[in-house]
Amino acid sequence: MADLSPAPVPGLPEIQALAAGDMAAIDALIRRRLASDVVLVNQVAEHIVSAGGKRLRPMLVALAGRATGEVTPRHHQLAAIVEFIHTSTLLHDDVVDESDLRRGRSTANALWGNAPSVLVGDFLYSRSFQLMVELDSMAVMALLADTTNRIAEGEVLQLLHVRNPDTDEAAYLDVIERKTAVLFAAGTRLGALASGADEATQQALYDYGLQLGYAFQIADDVLDYDGDAAALGKNLGDDLAEGKATLPLIHAMAQADDPTRERLRAIVAQGDTSAMPDVLSAIARAGSLDYSRARARAYAAAAEAALAPLPDNEALAALRGLARHAVERGH
Repeated sequence: MADLSPAPVPGLPEIQALAAGDMAAIDALIRRRLASDVVLVNQVAEHIVSAGGKRLRPMLVALAGRATGEVTPRHHQLAAIVEFIHTSTLLHDDVVDESDLRRGRSTANALWGNAPSVLVGDFLYSRSFQLMVELDSMAVMALLADTTNRIAEGEVLQLLHVRNPDTDEAAYLDVIERKTAVLFAAGTRLGALASGADEATQQALYDYGLQLGYAFQIADDVLDYDGDAAALGKNLGDDLAEGKATLPLIHAMAQADDPTRERLRAIVAQGDTSAMPDVLSAIARAGSLDYSRARARAYAAAAEAALAPLPDNEALAALRGLARHAVERGH
């Protein structure tokens, strides 16, 4: 009798090993297609791409492709497109947020200034669309055009909530969906699309990516209050300094007594990082980190559940593993 039990869920090192061949091909393609005869474009783009990071989004394209068929150079190109879109948003984000540190290194805007960072971000966006056109697929272009438009809306929406103490959980989740989750979802759907999967399978992987995006970002926002700054490669309290009320602080404000709530509202409105001890104290009293972690775990569980209809294999197990890693990581 065949063993129908699901494949064991691997940890991150095993997942990275499974995807290593594809990731090497994707990285090589990224570096080839970054090239420009404008020296400053090369310098800024190379700085942010070589910073590394998790390369989670292109890995999702490859794993979704492997979960639904054979991975081809088409998957690698789609993964590079997704990474270029993501990288362009990082360049723009750091300018908007006036950030000086990302992944433990100086941001591009800290090194070269705001104007080059914005313009090279535009270069990466437009290069991603050149790569899309080469694939000659209206389905790919439609999905990525809609995705990039929603990301741009998310950027503006987040800007509207800067130093806004009235930001509630629903508004916070709306920003996450547009800024983070839709690109995860596009990546996993594209992986299935390039493998020739049917619509139901593509939708299941889209749903997985969307839920994973929520889980990943909420977990990231918890780490801003409860992480290791050296491991994170950024300053703790950056979200507060930028005037962003993320879930731990939103929950603490909702649970606090009136005097504490008013104090927290004033801190958000001012982006007052000197008040971090007061914020951490209020968050601890309200159990807001545990609440936020539970919300992240619920989204990770929903991501795993979205995969349930698909035939089990090693790559599908890796996707389940990434959902668990998203909420268990320390950076």
